[in-house]
Amino acid sequence: MGIFADTRSYVSEFWRAWNQFWFRPTDPATISLIRLLAGGMLLYTHLVWSLDLSSFFGSEGWLPVEYMRRLQGDQWSVWSLFFWIKPVWLLWTVHIFALLIFLCLMLGFFSRTAALLAFPLAVSYVHRISPGAFFGLDKANCMLALYLMLGPCGARYSLDSLRRSRRGDTTPVPPSASANLAIRLLQMHLCIIYLFSALAKLGGENWQAGTAVWWAVANQEYQSLDMTWLANWPVLVALATHVTVFWELFYCALVWNRFTRPLAIWLAVFIHAGIAACMGMITFGLAMIFANFAFLSPATVRRWVDPWARRVAKMLGGR
Repeated sequence: MGIFADTRSYVSEFWRAWNQFWFRPTDPATISLIRLLAGGMLLYTHLVWSLDLSSFFGSEGWLPVEYMRRLQGDQWSVWSLFFWIKPVWLLWTVHIFALLIFLCLMLGFFSRTAALLAFPLAVSYVHRISPGAFFGLDKANCMLALYLMLGPCGARYSLDSLRRSRRGDTTPVPPSASANLAIRLLQMHLCIIYLFSALAKLGGENWQAGTAVWWAVANQEYQSLDMTWLANWPVLVALATHVTVFWELFYCALVWNRFTRPLAIWLAVFIHAGIAACMGMITFGLAMIFANFAFLSPATVRRWVDPWARRVAKMLGGR
């Protein structure tokens, strides 16, 4: 009986901890900050398509719809609104509508509706241009948009919260279980990304030799800063290469411990900022830094962001 009682107690404790991890109500400050940043990234990166919209997304563009259908075959999961759009005027109408949705998401205007629409729209763009122009930035955008659908991403730092303030609604923003669920899923997604990225690197000859960082920064196709001076510092190159693999491989362990979490997050900021600065991948680097903000506690976010939010609200006539 003692063994069964201990087992029952262990299962009960595990179930309680599981529910606490996923569904404990939490302040939606973190997901609100990510909405603001990710919404701005979605708006900017899709606004750029306007420079040559028809060539990328038109039915007879660089990747014609019929060619895409033959390429994708019976993959029912690959769908896009742009597969059914032929007139150029309708293409621009849908594109402008999508930009307005991304703008609403960034500003937090009808946030829940904007979040629900932003994800399928972002996926539509990605599936239409894939594989011709499908990169890590597109995956990061869709990842962020996916989890914003799940929580009250407009609870803070939004026009929605400003409207509530103007109406005299001074009720504190309640903790939310869905906000916690969305953040937890994003955190787990990041851990999986970094783990499998590290496992892939472990099989790479240049990563094993400690020269991968050199080949990355010396590639003139992506080079935005001249880092060829690193050729005179092979030990530094090797250190940067192996630290990158170590960080990705053990990110899923380091980031959950409150003592090592700052190290994991600051390494994420440093590495992705380095990619942005040295390899010209500014938007991708920023998007991944925004995703890592999922590990910032709501208290930390509010300490950093609330003073700025109050100033903006006062400028806009809020309370």
